[in-house]
Amino acid sequence: MNTSRWLTALCLAASMPAYASSAFKPIEMNDAELAELRGRFVMPGRIVSFGIVMSTTWTNAAGDTSTVSANMHIDSSTITPQFYVQSTGSVGNGTNRDPGTGTVVGGAGLGSGQGVTQTVRAAGDGNTAYNNVGINVSENGLSPANVAQSGHALLAGGSFTTDSAAGRVSVSANNGGVQMAIAAHNNQGNALQQIGGGNVLQGTVLQGNSNFVNNMTQLNVALGSNGLSAGALNCNLDQLKGLRTLGY
Repeated sequence: MNTSRWLTALCLAASMPAYASSAFKPIEMNDAELAELRGRFVMPGRIVSFGIVMSTTWTNAAGDTSTVSANMHIDSSTITPQFYVQSTGSVGNGTNRDPGTGTVVGGAGLGSGQGVTQTVRAAGDGNTAYNNVGINVSENGLSPANVAQSGHALLAGGSFTTDSAAGRVSVSANNGGVQMAIAAHNNQGNALQQIGGGNVLQGTVLQGNSNFVNNMTQLNVALGSNGLSAGALNCNLDQLKGLRTLGY
């Protein structure tokens, strides 16, 4: 072998360890990069049930209360998913029934947001309003205990409307989602929740005084306790064996 070939071989041999060490050297990720992470994947077959629970409660200054809830549960035995609606109410002490005089303007674009949109707009005094979205994931292979389907069955394209103590309740199912609202009596305001199409909307408008409003949407996911199947394990092992031929 001539001198030029020897020099070429020595250069390649010297560069390989340096290249390998730099390629597999751990690099610390900064906060901006970590913020882009989306979490872990769930293998197919691990989800054994999925449910949505929504509820809105309105209590006015007189103590009148209206509550509406809707829930939907899907598991292996579900044939046609549908929402079930319940509405309850109670009458307060009958005092402080002054009509709301506040005016809330604008907000036409709030219903077109992507992801989760939560708003509280108030034109009164002494009001309290909450918007809550939660995700409950269990890994015991059982459905969450708080998912109980009962009440009025709401078919796709259907609606449910009733008058309650503090306001008029309306629920409708459209475009694969559900919209739930309370229009408070005596011009006190309104509350709205909507889920579907990958978006969640919670909004409250307060035009009177001393109202209490609580919007809640909860997603329940139950994961099976079983591990990977034999076929999935073999597939992963075959991929690992293939790395041996590459020197890993």
